[in-house]
Amino acid sequence: MFSVNDHVVFGNHGICVIKAIGPLDLSIAERGRLYYTLEPLYAQKNTIYTPVDNEKSSLRRAITREDALELIDRIPQVETVWVLDEKRREEIMKQNDCMGWMQIIKTLYLKKQKRLAEGRKNTARDDLYLKLAEDFLYGEFAAALGVEKDQVEELIGRRVRE
Repeated sequence: MFSVNDHVVFGNHGICVIKAIGPLDLSIAERGRLYYTLEPLYAQKNTIYTPVDNEKSSLRRAITREDALELIDRIPQVETVWVLDEKRREEIMKQNDCMGWMQIIKTLYLKKQKRLAEGRKNTARDDLYLKLAEDFLYGEFAAALGVEKDQVEELIGRRVRE
């Protein structure tokens, strides 16, 4: 069980902070059931409610500062995932895993560079997945490292070049 003020990653909302834990006084909530009240840090500022005991929930603890730095250091060794099947790419995204997001970002970045070198534009679908993976990964890194989200890409570049 998580605590109030813990950072968590939830579904396609990215990194969130737990604002409250307890029963809800809403018509859609089951009486007596405990819920996490989540507030996304970077996505739309909608409040999210998810049952504490929901085993199917894609809720996980956010990474720590040390985890983030270790993952950044591993970027040069991250393997690409040449996923031709859109379903498989969606599965990787839904796993809410930093390593999966890093694989997608590296793969799509290299693919984009190749297409641009050939004088071709990147596909809209690839741009969408690249942006989603970057939003999720950079949001989680920003929270872990205590920096602004728009500083993460530069921070990663500096650290990888060192």
